Amino acid sequence: MDKFKNFWKAIIKWIVRGALYIWFKLAYWVKIEGLENIPKNEPLIFCGNHRSFIDPPLMVSTAKRDMKFLAKQELYNNKFLAFLGGVFEAIPVKRDEKDVTAIKESLKVLKAGKCIALFPEGTRNGIEKGAKVKDGVAFFALRSGAKVIPCGIKGGEKGNRRLVIKYGKPLDYTEYKGNKDKEVLESVTEEIMSSILELAK
Repeated sequence: MDKFKNFWKAIIKWIVRGALYIWFKLAYWVKIEGLENIPKNEPLIFCGNHRSFIDPPLMVSTAKRDMKFLAKQELYNNKFLAFLGGVFEAIPVKRDEKDVTAIKESLKVLKAGKCIALFPEGTRNGIEKGAKVKDGVAFFALRSGAKVIPCGIKGGEKGNRRLVIKYGKPLDYTEYKGNKDKEVLESVTEEIMSSILELAK
């Protein structure tokens, strides 16, 4: 029964991902760069700049790797985003608090050799709003040893319909695996966010 259920889940995911990809190509003339930088058979942490609600489905449909997004619970109030969250098995996160369940689930995904995705800004246009960059990506990288794939997104707004998504080279922090030093966490967070912003130029 589980095999049958998983088979249909995989089919639905394939169909939805394909539909999203076609939509981005037709509606935004999306240009995808850096796919060669994405390893095919190891756990990864995808992260990018966050500008709009289309960012998660854009990454999911273009990266050619399955990933589970960490998504704030409020997004499930939107029927479309809730649907996508169900299809791609997003991990719901309670905002503004340490969600132990979400942390454990994310580490479990990485331990199984799969991928997670999240936005260091924590909210849309967080840097522009002056919000402090979240250290979640760095935390998961240091705890799991998984490589980080920075991603820059630009265009797609009114007046500049052409959307570009660029995947950078993997950032490897295995030398710090298990390190809980606050300064190391902040330094890694800063380096990751700088890589993202450079790709988004």
